[in-house]
Amino acid sequence: MVNKAAEMGFSVKGAFENEFYILKKTEDAIFPADDTSFASTYSMDINREIIDEMVKALILQGMEVQQYHAESGPGQQEITVKYDEALKACDNQIIFRETVRAIAGKYGLTASFLPKIFVDKAGSGCHLHLSLWREGKNILPDFEGRYGISKVGSQFIAGVLHHLPALMAVTTPITNSYHRIKPHYWSGAFQCWGIGNREAAIRVIREFGGEIKNFELKTVDASSNPYLALGAVIAAGIDGVTQEMELEEPVQEDPGNILQGKDYKIKILPSRLENAIEELEKDEIIMDAMGKKLSKAYIAVKKAEIEYLKNFNLEKEVKLLLEKY
Repeated sequence: MVNKAAEMGFSVKGAFENEFYILKKTEDAIFPADDTSFASTYSMDINREIIDEMVKALILQGMEVQQYHAESGPGQQEITVKYDEALKACDNQIIFRETVRAIAGKYGLTASFLPKIFVDKAGSGCHLHLSLWREGKNILPDFEGRYGISKVGSQFIAGVLHHLPALMAVTTPITNSYHRIKPHYWSGAFQCWGIGNREAAIRVIREFGGEIKNFELKTVDASSNPYLALGAVIAAGIDGVTQEMELEEPVQEDPGNILQGKDYKIKILPSRLENAIEELEKDEIIMDAMGKKLSKAYIAVKKAEIEYLKNFNLEKEVKLLLEKY
């Protein structure tokens, strides 16, 4: 997909924005390493030593750490690294997950990227930030373009939005993923986009100066294979450019609160992995991009996972998956 984009005259840069929990475990239970609130400086103080070591290790492995804060859930953290070329962004994601988990283990703690651990606490996403480039220049912004986005940028976003139900089989690929994707949780439960709208599945980000340099796909979590996830997203965007898809009006309010009768073409995204797999099987663009052998094997594995986990409640699911992710 990277090569295919190059053939069309542009490249894709991106970054995976990880949320994760730092946890303590006993034989009988798991619980957060602290009990603080969103963006709490106290959480930053409590976890300073372990976070500092994580950040230093990431920097030593060539990543530029741009931001850190305590996230919504108690013990939940977010460390943001700078974007890179698509393939390197995927490499960075693997290194990031391995590094965070290994360092947590040094302190006798568990770091988990599992999308939903606690029924009454925030889930962990892994939002994917993307931009389009040509000859060293970001070609997403265009002050004279509709919504401040270039034509190719609008078409690319439209393609991702169009294929999103199928993409979710790859970007939110485990049964646990769908415990997280709910209305009013900033998780992108609706097939729509907006400028700065954290409830939309695609949030276009406007800088303080008014320029749009990147957009964020919210229906992604760290249980996904980053190479497959980003590859599929690029394939969807390329289809949008090839088909010259038109970006619909942005949704600038919480789609979960929109009253019936308003003229919005908003659909609820798949709420179960089974539904996303069905959408993937019908999506020739994403299936062809993956290739016959890979797509067939991928769907077979996912169906086997669904069958195995079909009678698991959240607690049993978490016990099985917590340290796998």
